[in-house]
Amino acid sequence: MKPALGRQHLLIDADDTLWENNIYFEAAFERFVDYLEHSTLTAPEVRSILDEIELANIKVHGYGSLNFARNLAQCYERLAERVVRPEDVERVKGFALEILEQPVEIIAGVPETLEYLASRHDLTLFTKGHPEEQKLKIDRSGLGIYFGHTAIVKEKDAQAYAKLAAERGLDPAKTWMIGNSPKSDINPALEAGLNAVFVPHARTWALEKQALASPGQRQLLVVEEFAGLREIF
Repeated sequence: MKPALGRQHLLIDADDTLWENNIYFEAAFERFVDYLEHSTLTAPEVRSILDEIELANIKVHGYGSLNFARNLAQCYERLAERVVRPEDVERVKGFALEILEQPVEIIAGVPETLEYLASRHDLTLFTKGHPEEQKLKIDRSGLGIYFGHTAIVKEKDAQAYAKLAAERGLDPAKTWMIGNSPKSDINPALEAGLNAVFVPHARTWALEKQALASPGQRQLLVVEEFAGLREIF
């Protein structure tokens, strides 16, 4: 693994790259399954149905806790084996809304690594989701000080990467996307002609998983933890 030469443009993901995120959604889902008490469907089977609902709704409503609350409510209304009362729906939504109250748990090695990277390269925080929710997490994390620019988009696809690079005047050969999601961080960045560094996370959301794409003319590197970026940059 050869270090990148010269000053680089580093685009860095937030959720499950800088701080824990999906673990709170998983905990909310577990509470949902317990409350649903379905007589025949297993938790993975319920999860499969919820995934279908989420995939359909993402295109319209996007991501975040508020949209997850809507998805849980729709799933409950579809699967409940009892009369669906308004108070039951509100209870189910509450499992998701409580995510907003969770502390921002920074992943080990992140602050000191960001401090190191910010002293040597240009850092952009590039995340997707509900703008206000993402801004709140950035503020709570205290990590915003390391980034010269922050971009929050509805979806991180190849078009979003190309647009960001064009708006910021970034040289693709010296621009890297760093994150835990093959679907949103790595593959679309490579498709847009950027380099990428994959930082695996054991609890990455199932809908964010894909096989890593071929880097083509660019570079694709893998580090086992965020602190490993210091060996590259």
